[in-house]
Amino acid sequence: MVNQDKIRQGVRLLLEGIGEDTEREGLLDTPDRIARMYTEIFSGMDADAAAPLSRVFTADNSEMVLEKDIVFYSVCEHHMMPFFGKAHVAYIPDGKVVGLSKLARTVEIYAKRLQIQERMTGQIADAIMEYLAPKGAMVVLEAEHMCMTMRGVKKPGSKTVSIATRGAFEGNAELQNRFFQMLHLNDGSVKQFGNPGETSGEAQ
Repeated sequence: MVNQDKIRQGVRLLLEGIGEDTEREGLLDTPDRIARMYTEIFSGMDADAAAPLSRVFTADNSEMVLEKDIVFYSVCEHHMMPFFGKAHVAYIPDGKVVGLSKLARTVEIYAKRLQIQERMTGQIADAIMEYLAPKGAMVVLEAEHMCMTMRGVKKPGSKTVSIATRGAFEGNAELQNRFFQMLHLNDGSVKQFGNPGETSGEAQ
């Protein structure tokens, strides 16, 4: 549960720590604004993916279902700076499917927490496997991290790609390639991906 009083106190200390005057006109309402904002952007802390993913429908379809270009915004736990991008989520049904909006909602639940991209990718895949019980799931996240673009190495435009494969997708190059073909990403520049959850990003 987000504690807005503690956030307000913390923001005032932070402002004092950088040498600001907390009584300055422009900052008087800042602690309250941030407390309300944190309640929104960290709303996933109290949410459970079981809620959206439990609303399933019986279906005979056993072909891959892909929801791509799900825009998300999250906050990195290392520097508490935003990272944002797109999630691509696929699964192979085994007797039941879920509404596509529920996949987007699942991404949102895990994005609205203090996160690292690698963990978030795996959490989405694991939730799909747990609550939908499909034959397999695959999740790819592409994100730009402000801790790399605004500070540190300062490389704007660079993106981190993370992958998680579960069930039938694990070690199955044919299924993985089909996933990327459906994304129009299989252009020859990426020939093989590594272990589930591999990325090139790390805390700076």
